[in-house]
Amino acid sequence: MGAEASIEAAVRKLAGGDENITFSHATDAALTLTVKDQGLVKTGEIKALGGVRSCELADGALTVAFINSKEENMASKFHDFAGDVLANVGGKGNVNNLAHCITRLRFKLKDESKADKDALTALDGVITVIQAGGQYQVVVGDKVDDVYNALINEFGVPGAGEVPEDDAADEEKPADKNPFNRLMDIISGSMGPTLMTLAAAGMLKGLAALFLSLGWLDATSGFYMIMYAAGDAFFYFLPIIIGYSASKKFGLNEFIGMAIGATLVYPNLVNLAGTASVLGTVLAGTPFAMNYYNTFLGIPVIFPQAGYTSSIIPIIVAVWVASHLEGWLKKVIPSIVRNFLVPVCTLGIMVPLTYLAIGPIAGMISGAINLFAQAVYNIPVVGAPLAGALIGGAFSTLVMFGLHWALIPIWLNTFALVGFDYTIAVCSFGGFVGAAQGLAVLLKTKSDRVRGITIPATVSQLCGIGEPILYGLQIPSKFLFYQDIALSAIGGLVGGILHVKQFAMGGMGFFGFPNYIDPVSGDMTSMIEVIVITAVLMVAGFVLTMMTYSDEKAGFAPKEKKVEEKTETASVAA
Repeated sequence: MGAEASIEAAVRKLAGGDENITFSHATDAALTLTVKDQGLVKTGEIKALGGVRSCELADGALTVAFINSKEENMASKFHDFAGDVLANVGGKGNVNNLAHCITRLRFKLKDESKADKDALTALDGVITVIQAGGQYQVVVGDKVDDVYNALINEFGVPGAGEVPEDDAADEEKPADKNPFNRLMDIISGSMGPTLMTLAAAGMLKGLAALFLSLGWLDATSGFYMIMYAAGDAFFYFLPIIIGYSASKKFGLNEFIGMAIGATLVYPNLVNLAGTASVLGTVLAGTPFAMNYYNTFLGIPVIFPQAGYTSSIIPIIVAVWVASHLEGWLKKVIPSIVRNFLVPVCTLGIMVPLTYLAIGPIAGMISGAINLFAQAVYNIPVVGAPLAGALIGGAFSTLVMFGLHWALIPIWLNTFALVGFDYTIAVCSFGGFVGAAQGLAVLLKTKSDRVRGITIPATVSQLCGIGEPILYGLQIPSKFLFYQDIALSAIGGLVGGILHVKQFAMGGMGFFGFPNYIDPVSGDMTSMIEVIVITAVLMVAGFVLTMMTYSDEKAGFAPKEKKVEEKTETASVAA
């Protein structure tokens, strides 16, 4: 009660004092005041109070909503840090929207020149700052959820996919944006919210396949069937899930997006390939051949060979088109019937359009991407090793700039088409090398600051989250980053020669090894090969780091010395 009373007293003071208040009503959740003179109310300062969620003033009525006790505790811990971050990206007024992934706050700013990158990087708790993919990314590590919540709940920063209507005019026009940045923005915005659940589902699917291969489970047992369904269902119904996340990204009604995705996996249509006769084939004799089993007003309803289950490209394109259609319909349909006619018309147009045009075209694009990847990988002698070395060696660099997003749709597309992928199989080696480097640094460093960075970063890396060790250790030291690239390229080369395959996107780090088990045959060859390659690379990374690392060489010791000198100077001045 003491804290709540203190906040209430502060609000009353900022509302002009008791002499300006004619009525008040307080609850645990909110405070309502009626004021004589609105000009005396300092709404900006009220919003900045630590325990305040929101503040609204209209027609002499001031309503202040409080943060609950749990949120208040978190606010006391992250409020100041979140405020410092916000101030150095140019303030709330410079933020169009904010999203976050595992370790990064992903700001979409109106003007990136207003952000102070150096000041942000210098903040205690910020690992690094990256400008990539049309986003201003502030890497803060495993506290990202708490900082994000503080920014949203305490400072009123618009959340991912929620751009205030007043700011819509300030958004960059698609034509004004770099096409590659826009593509990265679309992919990250559509896929990002799903990745942790996708990884969890893949892990369950991989473990079920592992237990089946080891003979611990029977394929007909209820336990196996339910656990496999817990993992596989997420991938099977992925169009519905992406329909939701892509709708938030493009500003479409989320349920319309989900409905479009649901039609792509609707059982009666999915089962046509197995139950109906083929009426004809489009592009027969080509790698893009597609059958049709029915027609829509005389137009063939074409199905790609892999169908639409587990697909992502068709639904993302469909949602993008639907968002523009919905926006136009809202303008032309009278408001009195808009609420139900807009969804009716949007679904009535988009579902046939998706099946008749968007789906088949996206299917051909997906097939072309897969054919190109397979062609490169199957070049005699050099193809697989070269592709493995390039992708394996470059993956950390792609992560550094947030460009790894471009590979995720390709991987998921390949899983859907052929059931496995070569390229994703060689991308994990760099993470394990980084973990081995972290262990070696912990043994050699004399710096408490380096140790404080490296311990949580190494643990995160072993679990598959690589940004903390990448930005906190490898990039600052440079030579550790180069070692990681070289060893990852070697691992990718060997993986390419052996044609290691990954069959699912699941658990990461050590939890990702079951991803290499063939869920159909139970073959564990690829998993064994990956484990052996990983072990050799980790030993090599550990030994090299033990031989070459020093705080001075990595550039950490001088920084600490500067901090000490600064402290001494301040003491003398005091």
